[in-house]
Parts: sequence; structure tokens; C-alpha cells
Amino acid sequence: MGGKIEKLTQEAADEAIAGLEGWVREDVKWIRGSYRFASFPDAVAYVGRIADIAEEMNHHPFIGIDYKKVTLRLTTWSAGGITELDIRAARRYNEAYGAFRGE
Repeated sequence: MGGKIEKLTQEAADEAIAGLEGWVREDVKWIRGSYRFASFPDAVAYVGRIADIAEEMNHHPFIGIDYKKVTLRLTTWSAGGITELDIRAARRYNEAYGAFRGE
């Protein structure tokens, strides 16, 4: 990644998040998305896909697994909050979820 990543304004973050199904702004620094699965093994398999995307993007989410639900939280530490990098990662995670479900 080249250059400094700039934190989005709250208004810009809200606008970007509005276009992300399943994602909300948790506070001024974090966005959160949740995904539901048919089984615990499916949830764990999806996390494997998330790991691949996170490594490719060099941007890693906090991941929680609660039986058949996966929750991801994103922030960009170096910028002190939500950035376009978080929004791009969330989009990729949504795409992976759709592909996982065969959509």
C-alpha cells in the first residue's frame, strides 16, 4: 500500500456503510458486520476465506465466532478510525459471503 491512509469523516463513513449490507458503524473508530451460517463448520470455513482476503489486503479484522454467526470488526489503526480500506475490506467480505452461499 502506498501513501498515508486518511480517516473518513463521520458523514463519509456513514454514507459508505449505508451501501454495505449487514454492516454498521459501531462508533467513531469501528465498523461491524455479521454473517449467519447453517452450521458451525460453515462459519469456521468462511473464516478461512476471510483470512485469505485479509492477508491479500494486509488488513486484518477482529473476528468472533458464536456457533453459527461470524462477526467482523474493522478499523485502521494507523489512521485512528474508519478508512476507505475498511470499506473495501467489508465489500470483499460481503462478496465472499455471497460466493460461500452460492449467490
